[in-house]
Amino acid sequence: MFKVNEYFDGKVKSIEFQTDEGVATVGVMAAGEYEFSTSMVEYMTVTSGLMSVLLPEAREWKDFRDFETFKVAKGQKFQVKVIEDTSYRCLYK
Repeated sequence: MFKVNEYFDGKVKSIEFQTDEGVATVGVMAAGEYEFSTSMVEYMTVTSGLMSVLLPEAREWKDFRDFETFKVAKGQKFQVKVIEDTSYRCLYK
């Protein structure tokens, strides 16, 4: 069954589902700045739009566009800047 998640006063929404690789979410982020923390390893793929990300221990922001993926280790925090509404898929391992 699906689980609906909502964060940051509804500016980030996702639907959780089970895949052959593990739990995943697909979601959207409205323009804004967000900080997330991980409880598992996360593989996040931008599916539409642009996401600037400050990964743990990074000094510079990196842009991710359609079908580009970044990985964040378990127990970390990372920051995201979204200039335009952006969709993503996140796989948790």
